[in-house]
Amino acid sequence: MKYEKIIKWILLALFIVGAALSFYGFAVGFESNNNAPVDNILYGAYGFAALTIAAVFFGVVVIGGINNPKSLLKLLLGLVVIAVIVAGAYFLAPGTPAVGYLGEPVSDATLKLTDTILNLTYLLCGSAILALVAGAVMSAFKK
Repeated sequence: MKYEKIIKWILLALFIVGAALSFYGFAVGFESNNNAPVDNILYGAYGFAALTIAAVFFGVVVIGGINNPKSLLKLLLGLVVIAVIVAGAYFLAPGTPAVGYLGEPVSDATLKLTDTILNLTYLLCGSAILALVAGAVMSAFKK
C-alpha cells in the first residue's frame, strides 16, 4: 500500500515537471532565445529516460535477483538474444547513401547506423504484426 502512494506521487511530480517544461516552451516560443526551450524539453526527456532506466534496473535486476536469482540468468539470455539481433541488423545494413540526397555529405558510420535502425524497425514492425495475427488465430481456435 505504501509503494502505491509513493509511485502515485512520483508519477504526479513527473507529470507536473513535463507539463511545466512544455508550457515554458510554448510561453517563451520554441525558436526564441537560441532554441533554449527545445533544449530544456530535451534535457527533461533525457532525465525521464534516465529515471526510467534506473527504475527498470532497480525493479528487474535488484528486486528480481533477490526474489528469484534464476531470473537473472533468463535476463542475461534475453540480453544476449537482443545483442545478436542488433548485431545481425548492423551487419546486414548496407550503409549506402540516400538516392537523390543533395545536402551535406553524411559519414559512412551515420549511414550504417541509420540503415541498422531502419532494419530493426522493419523487423520489430513485422514481428508485431505477426504476433497480432498469430494471437488472433490462436484465440479463434481456442474458442
